[in-house]
Amino acid sequence: MKHLIRTSDFTKEEIFKIFDDAREFKATKFSRILEGKIIVTLFFENSTRTRSSFEIAAKRLGAEVVNLDVGTSSQKKGETMYDTVSNINAMNPDAIIIRHSVHGLPESLIGYVDCPIINAGDGRHSHPTQALLDLFTINEYFDGKTEGKKIAIVGDVKNSRVAGSNRRLLPRFGIDVNLVAPDCFKYEGDEFKQFNTIQEVIDDMDIVMSLRSQLERHNITYFESLQEYAKDFCITSELMERKEFLLLHPGPVNRNIDITDEVLKHPRCKVLEQVTNGVAIRAAILKKLILEDKQTFINLKDNLNEFGSSKEPFLFLI
Repeated sequence: MKHLIRTSDFTKEEIFKIFDDAREFKATKFSRILEGKIIVTLFFENSTRTRSSFEIAAKRLGAEVVNLDVGTSSQKKGETMYDTVSNINAMNPDAIIIRHSVHGLPESLIGYVDCPIINAGDGRHSHPTQALLDLFTINEYFDGKTEGKKIAIVGDVKNSRVAGSNRRLLPRFGIDVNLVAPDCFKYEGDEFKQFNTIQEVIDDMDIVMSLRSQLERHNITYFESLQEYAKDFCITSELMERKEFLLLHPGPVNRNIDITDEVLKHPRCKVLEQVTNGVAIRAAILKKLILEDKQTFINLKDNLNEFGSSKEPFLFLI
């Protein structure tokens, strides 16, 4: 059974096939290929875009979605996460989508389920569907010619799970990753070039990915104000005029801190297109993970039946 815990769970060939399906879903909007399927969403962190994107994607494919209210879940009564997921699994869903603040938790649940688990974000570690929709947006903008392109990921690259997934995914497609952050948010590694301000690197970039400033999540006060942070890391009209680059952001945008109001209206700013692409990419992922096992089972049955009488029971052949 296949799960999506991190972007490396899919080969390049599988990702390109997901992109093909996403293009089709963007064009056709609705399909019934998941009719009769039930998908459970289990979000232990607040989410608007990711949760609603998955729900819309599933419903456009004909699936039913069950959103569990974790605020009133059995965990409040002392049940462990593993017992919770085991009980959900006993209800025979076709996929479970989970977001949690604990790094690695979605992967730890794989042994408790009989259906695909999709990681919708775990701690500071990974957000694979966001990275895949980011890559899809880049791929579409450059007509598939991503080899040799340079991207600057700007902001809290140390703690951002979006940055983490993109750091691991984009180089597989020939994209040179550069990190721009203040010292307190710098990535603790030496495999990427790192810079202190966006101004010093912008002239060499083809893509800029601004990250949401999340200073409220930190216990230590690194900046006197968000405006102080914005001086070196906000994407402005001046930067957009200085160099032609594609601008991305995972959302929600802190206006005039991450990106200015004017730039959000710029034709090369694809924040809303990322949202649109997110629905299509997540629909393609649901199709792949939910239908792939069923098709594999059918193919196995057909292959085994070639070696025996059609009257022989399939379970006996296994």
